[in-house]
Formats: sequence, structure tokens, C-alpha cells
Amino acid sequence: MILGKILPGDRLKQPLTPELAATDVSGIAYDSRHVNPGDLFFAFRGQHADGRRFAQDALARGAVAVVAESPAPEELAARWLEVGHGRQTLALAARNFYGKPDERLGLTGITGTNGKTTTAYLIDSILRAAGKTTAMIGTIEYHVAGRVLPAVNTTPESLDLMRILAELEQAGGTHATMEVSSHALDLGRVYGLQFHTVVFTNLTRDHLDYHRTMEAYFAAKQALFAGAGGPPPKFAVLNRDDVLARQIKLHPRTEVFWYGLGPEPNLRARHIASSLQGLRFDVQFGKLRFAVESPLLGKINVYNILAACGAGLSYGIEPETVARGIAGLQAVPGRFERVDEGQPFVVAVDYAHTDDALRNTIAMARGLNPKRIITLFGCGGDRDRAKRPLMGQAAAEASDFVFLTSDNPRSEDPLAIMNDALVGIRRVDVPHAIEPDRATAIARALKEAREGDIVILAGKGHETYQVLKDRTIGFDDRAVAREVLRGYGYRKTP
Repeated sequence: MILGKILPGDRLKQPLTPELAATDVSGIAYDSRHVNPGDLFFAFRGQHADGRRFAQDALARGAVAVVAESPAPEELAARWLEVGHGRQTLALAARNFYGKPDERLGLTGITGTNGKTTTAYLIDSILRAAGKTTAMIGTIEYHVAGRVLPAVNTTPESLDLMRILAELEQAGGTHATMEVSSHALDLGRVYGLQFHTVVFTNLTRDHLDYHRTMEAYFAAKQALFAGAGGPPPKFAVLNRDDVLARQIKLHPRTEVFWYGLGPEPNLRARHIASSLQGLRFDVQFGKLRFAVESPLLGKINVYNILAACGAGLSYGIEPETVARGIAGLQAVPGRFERVDEGQPFVVAVDYAHTDDALRNTIAMARGLNPKRIITLFGCGGDRDRAKRPLMGQAAAEASDFVFLTSDNPRSEDPLAIMNDALVGIRRVDVPHAIEPDRATAIARALKEAREGDIVILAGKGHETYQVLKDRTIGFDDRAVAREVLRGYGYRKTP
């Protein structure tokens, strides 16, 4: 494809020369190490490095031109294209290069603080139950027409995202479901995409190290419902029980499914039965009523299931198929994922890493009527410090015993992070223990457990690593818990 058809002219500070406009482009890259001859190189500032420093290297590797937000250095002026917003331009260029597959795919975007991953898994299961070939893009991993890829970001860079959508279409796929993070919206990773359905789960305090204020965090989420540079979505599925969801501004042409547990939503759950075996309830949408069963646990998953039902109905999928897709999802990695070695108490690993998520997870466990709830958690380093005491207080208020440990300390001192969280724990008179070594803390928490208790290992969920100051090590709460339980003499019988 020639350069003139890839780059939107209204994004350029100066018009393309006829020679550059007619130049053949064989690919697009934003990392100079991956540039091949004939590529168009986008040089924008990243989290750790400024791509403009590598422009010369990209050209030496055969790039036809460099796209950047700054004026051209004199020696590179002939092959330098200045734009106003590099990432938005990359998104539009990638979309043009790959032939706009989003216009032919049913694209669902899910945003919010908690529940995105589980909702994505549920929607994908519904679509596959309907016989669709799908892609699912999110925090844990990417699925593309049955192929599993590692997840680099919750929402990949626009170029990588467009490659996935193009691959799905080439494989005969029809639908893609993706978590859309606030970072992705703010950075333009989904800019210009055409969404069929967008879902809002909830909004609570998170990522303020990046957004600084809740207003800015909400504004980033709002962009998805306004179109994020593309047309407004055909359908929106919104949590009526979340206060901020009611403040979302929608395009007049967007049809809304309001879901929730109260009397106001038009998509509601009725006759909820919850146990250690899962959930059972009736879904009511206007005059439509159908029963669903799920092995997922707790009230929070009632919301996630309702959101998925709304998305499924937005595609015209029959209720019986929606119910079959919900029943078919047995578990979501790291989301109240149970570790069972035959011990007389429940051990659940959960990704909860905000105060609201902790409260929801512990409330879910409390609804299962345990004798005690033992919660182990830590807080991430190089992230919003203000939420640490809030997490400590949430764990202490809702649990019977709290173990405070390390999460991913990154560049910070683990003890300093723990001290921040300890402030919140000490606001409540609850038994607690402090152990910076996470493996030791897990062993102590499981040793504390008695028959009928629930032990929650919170914060890392599906993660299989721990990020320290000087290195990243392999660490999986599930594997550690299993090893500890076996060391205590438990063995699951076949």
C-alpha cells in the first residue's frame, strides 16, 4: 500500500511530497528493533524511552519515513513527517494498512475498574456457544481463533491490536471482545475503532498514579462511549447500580441496556441462589425471562453475568444460547480461583488489588457462610500510594484475620509499602500479622486456617511473576499455595 493511502492527510503538519505519497509501504513499526525494509516508523515518547532517539537507526534499517510529534531534525527532514498526535495517527494508519477489519467484525469493548476480565471471558463464551469464531483480548492473555498469545498490555498498542483483528478476519472470525483500559483510551490505542457494543462495569479508585484525579480517570472511560475517535457504538451495556455509570454521556443513536439488581434496570437478576457450587438466577429483560446457571461465585459475578447477557442480546443471540455460554465458562484464571488439595477449608486466589475489589471479594466469600475469612494481601510499588491505607482498612474491616505481605514492590522498599497499608489495618481491631516474604506469608496464612474457613490470597491473581527492584522472579500464588498445602500433608483424591 502506498504511503498516501495509509497516513490521514489531516494529521500531517505539512502535506506529503508527491514522491513520499507514492512510496510503497510494506509494514508499520513503532519499535526500531522490529523495523524491516519498507516499513513506516512511528517515533513517539514511551514510558521508558523516546522513540525519536531511534529514528536514525530505523531509517538505517530501511524505514521509508519517520512519523513523529516534533519538527524534523535538519539531516532527516526529507523523510520526517510531523503530526499532532503520534499514537492517534498510528491507530488510524494501522487501521488503513490492515483494511479496517473492525468495520466487518462485531467488536465489543469492556471498560471499568473491576470485572472487565470476567465479563470478557463470559461474552467470549457466549459468542462461541453461538458458533462464532472469536478473539478475546485482555489482562490475562489474548485468544485469536483458538490460538493463545501472551498479553503484553490489557489493551495492546493500536498496531498490534489491528494485526490481531486482521488475523481473526483471515481465520474466518466474526467477533472480538476486548478489555479497554483507561490507559489505552487516554493514549489512543483504540482511537478510530468501530465498536458494536461497549460495556461499563463500575468505577472505583485505581490508576491515580497515572490519571491523578478521579475526574480524569472517568473522562478516559467516557471516551469509549463517545466513540474514541470513531463512530459512537451501536449498543451500550451499563451498570445501573453504579453511580458514575449514570453520568456517562451517550450518543442519541446508541441503544442502552441498563443492568443491575434494583428495580430500575431493564436487564435484571431475579431469584438469586448462591452457594459454593456457583450461581443460579433468572434474567429478566422486558417480557423476556430465562434462567442461567454458572459455576462462578458471588454477587459480583451476578453483575458480570448480567453485563455479558446484555452484550449477547445486543448481537441478537438467543437466550438459550446465552445461558449455555454462561454455563460453559467454568472459571477465570486468578478470579476467586480455588486451590483444592483436599484441605477442609477453601483457598481462593484473586486479582483484587484495590480497596473496592478487596471488599467485593471478601463480601463474596462472606456470602458463602465461612467460619472465618483470612485475607492475605499486599500493595504494588510505583503505584497510587493513597490507596494503600484504604486497602488495609478494607481488608481489616471485612476479614477475621489479615496477613499483610509484599505484592510487586517494583522500585520501592517493600517495608515502606507495607507501612502505608498498615496504617489502614490499625484503624480496625482485627488480628493481623506482617510478613514481607510472600511465600512465607502464604504458608503462615494456610497454617492459620481451620475447617470451614476461607483463605483469600489477594492481589496477584493470574500473575506468574513478582516484580522486585532489581529483577523479576517467577511467582504464582496458586502454585505456592498448592505446594504449601501438600507440604502440610493434604492431597486431593481423584
